[in-house]
Amino acid sequence: MAFLERIASFVGRWFALLVLAGAVAGMLLPERSAALAPHIALLLGVIMFGMGLTMRPVDFTIVAKHPKAVLLGVAAQFVVMPLLGWGIAHLFGLEPLLVVGMVLVGASPGGTASNVIVYLARGDVALSVAMTSLSTLLAPLVTPLLVLGLAGSTLPVDAGDLFVSILEVVLVPVLMGLALRALAGRLVARVLPLLPLVSVGGIVVVVAAVVGANADAVASTGLLLGAAVVLHNLCGLALGYGVGCATGLPESARRAVAIEVGMQNSGLASALAAAHFAPLAALPGALFSVWHNMSGALAATLWARRPTGEAADEGPDPARSSR
Repeated sequence: MAFLERIASFVGRWFALLVLAGAVAGMLLPERSAALAPHIALLLGVIMFGMGLTMRPVDFTIVAKHPKAVLLGVAAQFVVMPLLGWGIAHLFGLEPLLVVGMVLVGASPGGTASNVIVYLARGDVALSVAMTSLSTLLAPLVTPLLVLGLAGSTLPVDAGDLFVSILEVVLVPVLMGLALRALAGRLVARVLPLLPLVSVGGIVVVVAAVVGANADAVASTGLLLGAAVVLHNLCGLALGYGVGCATGLPESARRAVAIEVGMQNSGLASALAAAHFAPLAALPGALFSVWHNMSGALAATLWARRPTGEAADEGPDPARSSR
């Protein structure tokens, strides 16, 4: 058990590089990697079940204690990133399927990697966890409506099918994990340190599958799409921080909002794009997954050297180490 925990810790620390390795594997072995694409939804369901295991009812108490910060953060996440994704995609002249992929990335909820990044950045971890949890629960309703509103004129969008998919691969697994932790807390506590093995492994496979299925597209449009993805993420981080400044949030909360807005559940975006559109639409999510973990780690490194002037936050749940 101790050996597996050490491996899980290693995987969590080097998550960004492992995801990058998955992308490289997809390019070098496109046919074998693409064969994994039909299993993306199942993998994401397993990952979201693991996320549910890390949640506790106490994660939502901050909504009642500090509703302004949580609601502002979630609103910014579901307004800033979808609009940025749509605007940047059109600015770069991306083809319709890639426009949909960019919007899906922006309209997805936050992921648990952001919680650890916020902790390392000396941000408000409780706020980060609350935003991740609340945005995940809202996703079945909000994400399909955003995609329909922003991308519906680009390609036909069946919001009802998207709603059902998010229920199946996000909300139901998360609630199952949450319920299991409530019923068998001691048993779950024993396996929590091993969850990064599952979540990181799942995301690496998803990225490899998406890149492998789009190897030719990556070779032809990779630089342009990569620039769009990088700009999307960096603008999200900057505007998220700006929202915190404009609304008078303390420095630790500003950092949390910036990271939560800038880091999305790109695995969900890839899975939905592959299931409801075409493999090409999943490519922005795969590239976003590679990049945002690197930019998040860099932001955390820079912020960690700059104290907030506030009391230290509590550390995150050790299982919250990957998206």
